[in-house]
Formats: sequence, structure tokens, C-alpha cells
Amino acid sequence: MHDIEPYYHWRDRYIASDDENTPFYGRIYDEFTFTHKIYNYFIHPQWDSFGSSTLYTKILFADYDEGYAILEMMGEWNDCINNDVMFLKREVIDKLIQHGIHKFIIILENVLNFHGSDNEYYEEWHEDIVEDGGWFCFINIYEHVKQEMDDTQLHFFAHYGITLNDLSWRALKPKQIQQKISGILNQETKSLHY
Repeated sequence: MHDIEPYYHWRDRYIASDDENTPFYGRIYDEFTFTHKIYNYFIHPQWDSFGSSTLYTKILFADYDEGYAILEMMGEWNDCINNDVMFLKREVIDKLIQHGIHKFIIILENVLNFHGSDNEYYEEWHEDIVEDGGWFCFINIYEHVKQEMDDTQLHFFAHYGITLNDLSWRALKPKQIQQKISGILNQETKSLHY
């Protein structure tokens, strides 16, 4: 796990530790000292801790003019024991919302398990952004993770599923990803009204 690092090919466009609107502003990374762990396994030092002991993130890109952010997650998402969504919402998402972010693309291809509890924080997240035309989506999730999200009834608040899986996002620029996902979500909304 220590060699799985966050996506870094957009660093010429955006670095979260240089962005004073993020909770990671001013953070200094030591490439040679591994301090974060998921259970007994060290993870790459570029991942950012936000309060969870099993889930880490990296803000890959934020565009405050367009109002969207792309985050990559790593580890085990455990709301049941660790209340990971509370930490994510309070420590990361709320701060981005305060600065005008209302569309969130959350990449989950490095999230190996999801343990749901209630969905109150997801509902709050949805309510905080929906009036501004906002949404949040989970892309490239494993089937067993999707099933647990379904069991927790996250589909009432978050977008995820077959149309948002297997996206080749690394070949795209951030704006292209946002436009592609907006197009998918607009199509889904239109099909619900017919």
C-alpha cells in the first residue's frame, strides 16, 4: 500500500497545500518518512489525513470559479465505527463549500471497503449544495462498495453506479472530467422525468 500515491499529473495546475482555502494549506510532505497507516500498513506520505484512522484523501483539483473539486480517496471508508463521513464533511467538504465549491467528484478506486451507518451527513452534504445546483458523486467504485452504499441508501443523496464507473479520468483534464460527469448526471436527470 505504501507505493500507491495520489494522482500527481495535475500538480502543474493545482496543489492543495498551496491553496489557502483548503484544510491542507501549508502542509509539508516528507517523501522519505512514512507516518500514516491503514491498520498495520504504511501508506504513501502524499495522502492527507483529516481525522480518520482508516481513510485518507487528496484534493487533486479545485476550481473556485467553476465551483467544483476533485478528490481521491484511499483506504477503508468506515462510518460504522469511525464515522469517517463526519470527519470528511466537517474537516474537508465544509471548508470547500465555504469557498464556493458545490460539485464534488470523489474518486474511490483505492477505497477497498465501505461500512455504512446512517446517512445523516450525506443528507446534510446534499442539502448544503443542492440549492446552488450542486451534487457529489463517487466514481470508479468496487461492486461490493456500491452494494454497501446501496444498503445505506446513499443513492438518495450521492450519484454513483454503473454510468460513473470505469471512467478513464486520468486521460482527461479536470474541466473535461467535470463536464463529462455533468453531462452524465444531466442525462440521468432527464431520463427520470420521462
